[in-house]
Amino acid sequence: MKYALILPDGAADEPVSELEGQTPLAAANTPNMDWISANGRQGTIVTVPEGFTPATDVATLSVLGYDPRKYYTGRAPIEAAALGVDLSTSDIVFRCNLVTIVDGEMADFSAGHIASAEAAKIIDELNQRVATESIRFHPGVSYRHLMVIEGGADMQVECQPPHDIPNQPVAGHLPKGRDAKQIRGLMDQAAALLSDHEINAVRRDLGENPATNIWLWGQGRALKLPSFEQRFGLKGATIAAVDVIRGLAVGVGFDLIDVAGATGYLDTNFRGKGEAGVAALDDYDFVVVHVEAADEAGHIGDAAAKVKALEQIDEHIVGPVLSRIRTFKDWKIMVAPDHPTPVATRMHSAVPPPFCIAGTGVQTVLGRPFSEANGNEADLHCDPGFELIEYMLKR
Repeated sequence: MKYALILPDGAADEPVSELEGQTPLAAANTPNMDWISANGRQGTIVTVPEGFTPATDVATLSVLGYDPRKYYTGRAPIEAAALGVDLSTSDIVFRCNLVTIVDGEMADFSAGHIASAEAAKIIDELNQRVATESIRFHPGVSYRHLMVIEGGADMQVECQPPHDIPNQPVAGHLPKGRDAKQIRGLMDQAAALLSDHEINAVRRDLGENPATNIWLWGQGRALKLPSFEQRFGLKGATIAAVDVIRGLAVGVGFDLIDVAGATGYLDTNFRGKGEAGVAALDDYDFVVVHVEAADEAGHIGDAAAKVKALEQIDEHIVGPVLSRIRTFKDWKIMVAPDHPTPVATRMHSAVPPPFCIAGTGVQTVLGRPFSEANGNEADLHCDPGFELIEYMLKR
């Protein structure tokens, strides 16, 4: 049996006026997702348990079959696993965004999707001028980085993701709690360093958003997950550009397959990801292809870009993987967004997203195209969401 799981991050949405009251998923031309839905089953999945912040890490844990209430330790530890950052049991790690704050408002949580080479120079300087013997910064991709505090595992601090406060004053969203003063102090030191940084001077000259600040959030202790192969007897691989998904893949024991030009943004190499997914089916039992583009379109509030991203995902990833997997005797394919990222709010939502699944032993029920509305009308609603993977793997 071959299995393929396509994760179009943030694909679910709400009706949008500029799309004549349709969601981007319903408005997009997605014949391959629609085939899966019409020839299989669709429904909804509760990916974010009550009390959790709707985010890719929590939601994807659920989709992969791991109960967030049991296994979730924070966003940053997952990304540390992806980057190979070793954590002891006494350490705490924070996600460190490079952001643009203008007149006290979160103007851009990605600092204009700053290039990794530019960001690496900033992180290096933070290590020279802000870090201490117990605090180190670790470079990641574009605006996404990490900060580790040795011996900080018992810190008590509440932090908010910067992408959840677009164009809002940051004063009311700064770290809070017993140890917040230290974290806010580090953010202040970084702001002073970045105010006149040469890289930002060049970015301003070019009309690009400068990296005015760091934003610390998503903190937690080291990630510990039982392997997917031990639980289900399947050898898996993951194709993803963003560290949060790559970290989860490492955590569950999946191999990582790199794709040139995979950026985790709207300009990602869709075709390359699809080709890698097709090739991986020959060597692996369970293949996961994650695509960030629809989520990024939601965060910038661009409905047209989200429609285009979904169409690219369908044409270059879902279509080729579907065609290849159907050549095997026994197979199943599932398309499962992790959470909605409505273009109207530009924030993640905990509303259960739709999913669709087709393949060996899956009987058609609703027979309709893939959409949020049809998912809600279907008969398959998975709560808790981590149980959906067992339904998929049932022979």
